[in-house]
This record gives sequence, structure tokens and C-alpha cells, in this order.
Amino acid sequence: MNTTSPGGMARIALLAALAAGTLDIGAAILTNLQVPARVVLQSVAGGWLGAAAYQGGWPTAWLGLASHYAIMLGVAVVYVVAAARAPILRRRWLVAGVGYGLAVWLAMTFVVVPLSASTLSGPDSLQAAIKPVVIHILCVGLPIAWIVSRMAGRPVA
Repeated sequence: MNTTSPGGMARIALLAALAAGTLDIGAAILTNLQVPARVVLQSVAGGWLGAAAYQGGWPTAWLGLASHYAIMLGVAVVYVVAAARAPILRRRWLVAGVGYGLAVWLAMTFVVVPLSASTLSGPDSLQAAIKPVVIHILCVGLPIAWIVSRMAGRPVA
């Protein structure tokens, strides 16, 4: 990685988290226009608070937004560290980003959310999974992989 200092890697992870976090929560809000944005954000806080998140008004919505960006920072840090150790992730960022978006969706849907206090459930069919998978690929995996590739530098070989 061209930027191997801890500070350089932290800056890359922070930028990737901000970009992917904003794209992902924006997509969540835009694809759920039948409910107020506040409710979408409260659904994230539901991981901590369960159904009570929906009774907390804007304070729980802000908790959801902060939680969303904290999770996205963790997701970005994992990719930055992996890309530092496996240069192919920077060289083949497009393929890596698609795979990472899918992996993040799988982890969130089948591990993180079920282990949380959330009242949300996973998709009940393959058709129901397509939209969130595509969103995670386009709004999480690809932006993180692209930012890491551009900021950390692509290896030559």
C-alpha cells in the first residue's frame, strides 16, 4: 500500500465509511419512501433497542444514524486491512467490491441482525433478497473497494 502509515490507513477507512455509509443509508431511505426517513433510521437503532426504538422519536433516529456510520467504519476498516495484506483486492477492485458487498450483506442479514435486538427479519425469498444485495454491492462494496484502490494505490504486478 502506498499509504501504509496507520494515519493514512485511518483516513482511507474514514473516507470509505463516509461515502459508503451515505450511499447506503440514502438508498435505504429512497427505497422505503412509504415510511418517514426517521423510521428507517430508527430501524437501525432497533439493533440496540428493539421495538422501543420506534417510540423514541428523533433521538433514536440519530442513534440509528450514528450506529449506521459506526458499523460502516468497521466494514471499511476490515476492507482496508485486507487490501493492505492482499494487493489483489486493490488491483481487481471491481470484482473485490462486488464480492465484498455481497459478503457484507450476508454478514449483516444472517449474523449481525439476528444476534441483535432488531425486530427486522431477513428476506423470505430470493426475489426479496435481490434489491438489498444490489444495494450493498453498489453502495457499500464497490465504493469502498474503489476508494481503497485509488487512495492506497494499485500494485503493479
